[in-house]
Amino acid sequence: MSRDKKLIIGNWKMNLNTHEASLYLHKLSQIVAVRRDVEVVLAPTLLAVQSLSLQIDRRQFKLAVQNLYWRDHGAYTGEVSATQLRGIVDYALIGHSERRHLFNESDKDTRNKVQAAIRNHIYPVLCIGETASERAAGETHDVLHDQLVGGLANVTSEDLESVIIAYEPVWAIGTGDNALPGDVAKAITAIRSQIKHLYGPAAAKSIRVLYGGSVKADSAADYLATEGVDGLLVGGASLDAHAFVEIIKKAHNDSIVVKK
Repeated sequence: MSRDKKLIIGNWKMNLNTHEASLYLHKLSQIVAVRRDVEVVLAPTLLAVQSLSLQIDRRQFKLAVQNLYWRDHGAYTGEVSATQLRGIVDYALIGHSERRHLFNESDKDTRNKVQAAIRNHIYPVLCIGETASERAAGETHDVLHDQLVGGLANVTSEDLESVIIAYEPVWAIGTGDNALPGDVAKAITAIRSQIKHLYGPAAAKSIRVLYGGSVKADSAADYLATEGVDGLLVGGASLDAHAFVEIIKKAHNDSIVVKK
């Protein structure tokens, strides 16, 4: 996918049962316009993924899974593999801060999941970001470096074309303490600099980088207008149809003026 096409991902987290998810998708389908320069991705709970895959109009929306297991098959009770999700979802969130900090997922876990997604033709969305204490200690760039290197280990330059990076400062998620566009720009510059070091300048320029962290309808335009931001990973606001539609509208190219 070209960087000219904005990517808006709605992460529903552990909300909406199968019936509620179906009703919400129907509501969204009636009010979300199909735009060539915006791709809208919905990440429902795993329980709802398969049923929504039968309901969804893939010209209008794509589906993402919020998590997956890195083994393709085997005796792993309770897990769902990328192989089982192949053909159902187009994207997978990997290394979300809640997976890292609530479920103690390591960089090795995220690395294995990124590779599993790639080999099963699912776009991995590698989430990275610093905590409040790491930010206060001036460790933001070190954390981003470590999580990038850890998550992308063994990913080739060719494979990198399928990878999306989502910068989501942990201290800004659900806290109301919004990151300033200037802070986001600095972090994304650091991310692209690290990609340049690992894969070269062409990869640094072409890789898609999203911002996620308490994105609301009234802040979306500022983040989207920040240099280096190719889209948004939206949490709570994606559960409000009208707020989510406003965010999608603001991703339309006609309303974007890049801030440097």
